[in-house]
Amino acid sequence: MWLCLAALVGLYYLVRWYRERQVVSQLLDKFVFITGCDSGFGSLLARQLDRRGLRVLAACLTEEGAEQLRRQTSDRVETVTLDVTKTESIAAAAQWVQERVGDRGLWGLVNNAGISMPTTPNEWLTKQDFVDVLNVNLLGMIEVTLSLLPAVRKARGRVVNVASFVGRLSLFGGGYCISKYGVEAFSDSLRRELSYFGVKVAIIEPGYFKTRVTSSERFIQSFRGLWDRVSSEVKELYGEKFLAAYMQSSKSMEQKYTEDLSLVTDCMEHALTACHPRTRYSPGWDAKLFYIPMSYMPTFLVDAMVYWGTPRPAQAL
Repeated sequence: MWLCLAALVGLYYLVRWYRERQVVSQLLDKFVFITGCDSGFGSLLARQLDRRGLRVLAACLTEEGAEQLRRQTSDRVETVTLDVTKTESIAAAAQWVQERVGDRGLWGLVNNAGISMPTTPNEWLTKQDFVDVLNVNLLGMIEVTLSLLPAVRKARGRVVNVASFVGRLSLFGGGYCISKYGVEAFSDSLRRELSYFGVKVAIIEPGYFKTRVTSSERFIQSFRGLWDRVSSEVKELYGEKFLAAYMQSSKSMEQKYTEDLSLVTDCMEHALTACHPRTRYSPGWDAKLFYIPMSYMPTFLVDAMVYWGTPRPAQAL
């Protein structure tokens, strides 16, 4: 019995390996639009796809980021400035994309733009703090997707949305986890809807990687600024030791972040170029072996693990 089971498992992985090695034809004629290309995953993916020969349309928040990317890539890469929180900027970028792809349509849309801060206990934040993150990570991503869907559908192409393991496991307060849960939900519904038209949707759920989004220096600066803003009652509840412990844990965590960003961009590239892409990719061993499995555990056990790994407020019961 066990031998038969092992044989079936081996056969499953052999078939999956074979299917995932099959590559889409005529890649050199295909256009891919990527948001958030100023740095990090977006910038690396643009350069990676350029080396592969695809026609990259890279959206950057700043002209400085766009200029830097152009210096690092070939003439096949074209750039546009895009603020995903502004409808007029999205509309202009969508028109710019349509002028370049024409009747061929857009093969790939990679929604990568995102921010992570403020990230603190929810009680420290205002509604606007949540709105600022959701506007970039979720609502902006949705609007970009809806604006470019006709072009993607025409090419029977791919949509690749960058979520996170915290889209399955909320470990801290603020808008980031909420936004990534939203990315997961939107992507799931979009995948089912677009499958009727030959469009595939993939979700990237990275673990902790060393980028500007996860910079401990920026986190500590944001955290301290929010601490200065909260009421004296909240400060008394949490205490200065909580503040110090939280900032120290951020520094300690950063030392464990994965520096090889290609683990993420390789998943993005596979989702765009494979004949049979996966529905979900979880780059990083921390995501694969710890956080994603943790998301399936009983709630009481997850809560206990989170309590164990985070500082306690001064007046905790």
